[in-house]
Amino acid sequence: AAGAGREGRPLSDFRVHAPVAPRQVFQSGANYRQHVIDLHVAHRAPGDDRPEEERRAEAADIMDRRAAEDLPYVFIGLPSAITGPYDDVVLPAWAEKPDWELELAAVIGRPAHRVSVEDAHQHIAGYTIANDLTDRATVFRRDMPQIGTDWLRSKNAPGFTPLGPWIVPAESIADTGDLRLTLRLNGETMQDESTKDMIFSVARMVSYASQSARLLPGDLVLTGSPAGNGMHWGRLLRDGDVMEGAVTGLGVQRTRCVAETAS
Repeated sequence: AAGAGREGRPLSDFRVHAPVAPRQVFQSGANYRQHVIDLHVAHRAPGDDRPEEERRAEAADIMDRRAAEDLPYVFIGLPSAITGPYDDVVLPAWAEKPDWELELAAVIGRPAHRVSVEDAHQHIAGYTIANDLTDRATVFRRDMPQIGTDWLRSKNAPGFTPLGPWIVPAESIADTGDLRLTLRLNGETMQDESTKDMIFSVARMVSYASQSARLLPGDLVLTGSPAGNGMHWGRLLRDGDVMEGAVTGLGVQRTRCVAETAS
């Protein structure tokens, strides 16, 4: 038989890299209804002393307006933040509130520029899993609040986007609007939600991003994260934590958090 007499090596001897090396990473924020409410309540602006119920109602109104106007919130991430699905994640010493955000990621297969929602699926090669880690302490510029969010600082540390383990062809996924996302921290379920809770579909996000930018083969479109992040639980990531992220039909990634050592 072919290979007879050859000794095999265990998979643990090999490093599994991210399944794609994109030139561009498009990230979507505030795309799950319950997640938006939780974040709106958690990120209390300085001087905002309103009751939680009032701030939750405000978040619901904001989402209703966004859905009606059909304007997803898309921003840019760095390819250098991507790491493999089983790699350790180094928590920078400056990150005071590192958090998890499990997401469904679409992989672009054909260039897409100003494509319609109806045609967007023709430009998607497949899907994979992304964990879009975020340091909640640096999401907003406290020194210049009028500027708003600082995604460079809060989301793009090296290794802050574990990706994979593999790409599943788009035609193998029956319905991206009904996939289960589950993240376990040290074996305890923290996120467990369906993509049914998305405000904007994958096709809407790809179409929207393509109205301004040219999406290229291999690029990623991250579609947002459901409820159940660390800010919701009052439990942020720390040294030794193990995250296991799964999406229906896309496998499981497993990453361990390691505190940055002093240089």
